[in-house]
Amino acid sequence: MKLIAGGERRYALLLAARDSDYVKKVYGGYFNVFVAAFGEEGERWDLFRVVDGEFPDMNELHKYDGFVVSGSPYDAYGNDYWILKLCFLLQTLDAMEKKVLGICFGHQVLCRSLGGKVGKACTGWDIGLRKVKIVKDLSESSFLEDLDEIPSSLSIIECHQDEIWEIPMGAEVIAFSDKTGVEMFAIGQHILGIQGHPEYTKDILYNLIDRLVNNNSIERDFAANAKVGLEIAEPDRKCWEKICRNFLKRRQNFTFS
Repeated sequence: MKLIAGGERRYALLLAARDSDYVKKVYGGYFNVFVAAFGEEGERWDLFRVVDGEFPDMNELHKYDGFVVSGSPYDAYGNDYWILKLCFLLQTLDAMEKKVLGICFGHQVLCRSLGGKVGKACTGWDIGLRKVKIVKDLSESSFLEDLDEIPSSLSIIECHQDEIWEIPMGAEVIAFSDKTGVEMFAIGQHILGIQGHPEYTKDILYNLIDRLVNNNSIERDFAANAKVGLEIAEPDRKCWEKICRNFLKRRQNFTFS
């Protein structure tokens, strides 16, 4: 378990991937990447490596203000024991109406846990920068109430070959792209899933692309095209980080400068 300066707010990162050598060397691990993106001074962040069977105590869940579920090389529709245990935990957190932010695999496993359907993307891998469009006609129950301050489209780093096929009952699609029908979904004001990686820097994705090529998961030409796209454009990281932070911190107004 790790933490930064103790304070009133407490969050947990449910890490569903193991640290790569690159991320350990440059950032000290994915935990630091997530805290840098979503954390604020004076908060406590705890790390639970759920991929290795490390979970928060069920009797301690009420002490947390929010949870973040990371991406993973595993399939969100898989039946590994830790994935099934994670699904049960997410169902419990939903019943408690705890804030839960799911990223990539986390987005998909949230959907599965709450009654939706996930599977392989019909159009294959999506790696690189993707422009997603924000849905404007959301219900008043959505946590994204002040949509005037949110750009109509945002670029985000993507790296996935699975996707949501069907959102859970009561969920709303918040964003979509020409590649993926559900780029973001929300349930009430306590559940948010994002298919892309708001926490990723471009160098993290460059390294991940190289690893995917080396283990024959993607073709070299595909990888080269993905890298070219990264070289000519930038993700809207500040906007995504603000969306995620505001969701986790229960702020109501979005202001982008």
